[in-house]
Amino acid sequence: MTDDQLLRYSRHILLDEIGIEGQERICKSHALIVGAGGLGSPAALYLAAAGVGTITLVDHDAVDLTNLQRQIAHTTARAGMAKVDSAKATMLAINPEITVHAVCERATPASLAGLVLAADVVLDCTDNFATRHAINSVCVAHGKPLVSGSAIRLDGQLSVYHPRGQADSPCYACVFPPEQHFEETACSTLGVLGSLVGMVGTMQATEALKILSGIGSGLIGQLLMIDGKRMAFDAIKITRNKNCPVCG
Repeated sequence: MTDDQLLRYSRHILLDEIGIEGQERICKSHALIVGAGGLGSPAALYLAAAGVGTITLVDHDAVDLTNLQRQIAHTTARAGMAKVDSAKATMLAINPEITVHAVCERATPASLAGLVLAADVVLDCTDNFATRHAINSVCVAHGKPLVSGSAIRLDGQLSVYHPRGQADSPCYACVFPPEQHFEETACSTLGVLGSLVGMVGTMQATEALKILSGIGSGLIGQLLMIDGKRMAFDAIKITRNKNCPVCG
């Protein structure tokens, strides 16, 4: 590592769990973030600050005034700009040493295949079940760890799915079967507390950094439920569905 890197990442290096070797792994790693909104914004900024060497950011949307209450990677002056380009500018302003690939397109199974294959960890920061299931299917196919987060109103969820990394661990489809109907909930109609979205996105970044540095994730096989109103956290044990159409 260079002298500048030793200074920049010194607080990571001081951690026994990370040290120089762990930070070097972070710097050589590649993270894929799907979604550059409320969850993706804090996740992207913290991964950039932590020195993740390559970050690919995927989102098809543009910055809107209604985003700015929670999507902290963007600014008022960037209204109308592609979210991936706005987030990239903020990430590089924080850490110009990293490489950011901004992919301004809607995530599809076809487009995700190559992106997931190139990544060491995938962060699902999207807001609809169809895209979440597409991301999960490709991650299972390529054996990539998936850090999944969600938030609506005053509630959040977080888990890490890695069926190939742990024998009995589930994938996203084990917990939320694709054949079952789940009501789509959007913050545009139900609202969401901006800082809660930031909490979940930051926690996604934490889980990703633990995986990339070699610490590992304690959330594999656990679904963390976050009650922002009571500031209460409950972890639910989740197991693999042997009949899962994706990983069973």
